[in-house]
Amino acid sequence: MKQHFLQYTLLLFIVSFAYANEMQIKEFSKKELKNQNIQIASLAAQAMSKNLPTKINKFTTLLSVESNASTLIYIFAINNTKKSDAVIQKEDHSKMQKNIIAGVCQSSQRFLQAGIDTKYIYLSARTKKLLFQFYITQKKCTKQSSK
Repeated sequence: MKQHFLQYTLLLFIVSFAYANEMQIKEFSKKELKNQNIQIASLAAQAMSKNLPTKINKFTTLLSVESNASTLIYIFAINNTKKSDAVIQKEDHSKMQKNIIAGVCQSSQRFLQAGIDTKYIYLSARTKKLLFQFYITQKKCTKQSSK
């Protein structure tokens, strides 16, 4: 998991540096900025997908990273043979939501400030059923930090 975050942080730094240099050259219109964010999300997803799937911990595997417009989408599989999908959804949703949002708000500030949102999707490794998903925006992080 640390390796994943180190790679992600390095990629964020590179993209942020390129973005900052570009911003110094000229001021973008909203349409140009949106197009640039779509490109950044796509490039980031491609770069992060090169070494996937990768095991995050004993229950979680990062399967893929995709982009949809200016949203980075992380797709994980949860493999817990001791719990049913319904139990995982009931017992783990709020704890995971709190931890994921806090983690993304802290580690992805530059992406979020640039208008690139993040979505985490968790599937059951056994049934491929959607267990939960979290959509994180800069606005959501601002609300969380003001609590």
